[in-house]
Amino acid sequence: MYLHLGQGTVVRTKDIVGIFDMDKTTISRISRQFLADAQKGGRVVNVTGELPKSYVVCVDKDKNETVYISQLSPSTLRRRAGLPDGLAEDAGGRAK
Repeated sequence: MYLHLGQGTVVRTKDIVGIFDMDKTTISRISRQFLADAQKGGRVVNVTGELPKSYVVCVDKDKNETVYISQLSPSTLRRRAGLPDGLAEDAGGRAK
């Protein structure tokens, strides 16, 4: 199955490691460092021309990590991916 992230970009759902809320997770220094390292490493794909609301971390079969920045909300992406709506997140954006 595939997930449309916006701007014609799709990823395989089995490659998705996590869907994260940009506002909630970037409060953490560790999350900001993760995104900065991914950007420096050329592993970030920005699929939005608007204010980003989420980022999706994917790892393909060859263990290559890619971070997709999307204008779609995490709840919209989870719904499109068929993930449960009741999936709770803590303040760091991690599933409980």
